[in-house]
Amino acid sequence: MKIYNTLTRQKEHFKPLKHPEVKVYQCGPTVYNHAHIGNLKTSVVEDVIVRALKFLGHKVTTTMNITDIDDKTIRDSQKS
Repeated sequence: MKIYNTLTRQKEHFKPLKHPEVKVYQCGPTVYNHAHIGNLKTSVVEDVIVRALKFLGHKVTTTMNITDIDDKTIRDSQKS
C-alpha cells in the first residue's frame, strides 16, 4: 500500500514501525453541537483505512480523542 507522506511530499510504500502491528490515531469530534458531515467523513475515512490495513494482514489498534471543552462548548450549552 502506498500513502502520501506530507513531509517528503511523495507517495511511499507503507511500512509499520513494528510489523505486523499498526497504531492508528483519529481526531474525534468536537462535541459542542450536533454531528455534521465533517465529523462523519473523518470516521468513514478512518474506517476504510483500518479495514484496508487489516485486509493486508496488520494487527490494528485505534485511538480516538474527544476534544476538550472550550468556549464554544460552554457558550452553546448555555443557550438552552
